Amino acid sequence: MVTATAPGKIILFGEHAVVYGRPAIASPLSQIRATAKIEAAQTPGVRLLAPDLDIEKSLETTLADGDAFGAAVQQVQAATGITELPPMTITVSSQIPIAGGLGSGAAITAAVIRALATFLGFADLAAPAWVSELTYEVEKIYHGTPSGIDNTVVAYEKPVYFVRQQPQNRIETFAVKRPLHLLVGDTGISSSTKLSVGDVRRQWQAAPSIFEALFDECGQIAEAARAAIENGDLALIGDLMNQNHLVLDKMTVSSPELDQLVEAAQQAGALGAKLSGGGRGGNMIALVTADTETAVRQVLLAAGAKHVLCSVIK
Repeated sequence: MVTATAPGKIILFGEHAVVYGRPAIASPLSQIRATAKIEAAQTPGVRLLAPDLDIEKSLETTLADGDAFGAAVQQVQAATGITELPPMTITVSSQIPIAGGLGSGAAITAAVIRALATFLGFADLAAPAWVSELTYEVEKIYHGTPSGIDNTVVAYEKPVYFVRQQPQNRIETFAVKRPLHLLVGDTGISSSTKLSVGDVRRQWQAAPSIFEALFDECGQIAEAARAAIENGDLALIGDLMNQNHLVLDKMTVSSPELDQLVEAAQQAGALGAKLSGGGRGGNMIALVTADTETAVRQVLLAAGAKHVLCSVIK
């Protein structure tokens, strides 16, 4: 039996603009994880189980249905050159909310890829670079034009400064001088990254100069945020989060529920707050201190957050 895991992720700065070549900063949420377990089977074929979602299918059925589950297996099979996989059962479970902007799909895919590569005896394909690359191929199928940041963070499990560029993405891990204490507030509204990214693209095509200026502003905020994180300037990080949320709102990817949680956190003493991820629902994040964490958490729940996750980025 082989087991592998991958963390959730949170985008701290630069979502949406990262698709257009501006920098973004993201971090793993190591407290919540996806797990893939692979066991040899006695009967021919590959069975895919996801008890949390009440899924039990053969690989053939999964591929016919267009599920990411099967696409992850297919990516590993193609990379290894194995024409026929040995009999096995792959079981997936996840603590990461689905469609909440926390990288659930990427984490499940990365866990499956890492476990399957190890199970098949291809340890090199279980290394972060390969896991990231193969996960990205699956992400393209289900998110249209993903930035590449989700697969990078869940594969490397480190805070990442990311720039999408040709011929190779710029990926840099960097030091966090002072721990960032974050609260992640869930609106309880499922959101599709593919739909929100596609909608921003349509608006950019209709008004390129306006959206290029918004993307530039997001990029400048992300650059300043990296320096602030490396310098341990928590007040500036919080202020930049507030600024980033306003720009994302101009891109029309916020929502009344997200705005309500962001404003509630700010008024309760958070250093800064913003939506995180695709928007239109999903999650927001608030930067807090030991003195304000409890109060901000209580206010977020009172303002409509379905769940509040505490995370420390070091």
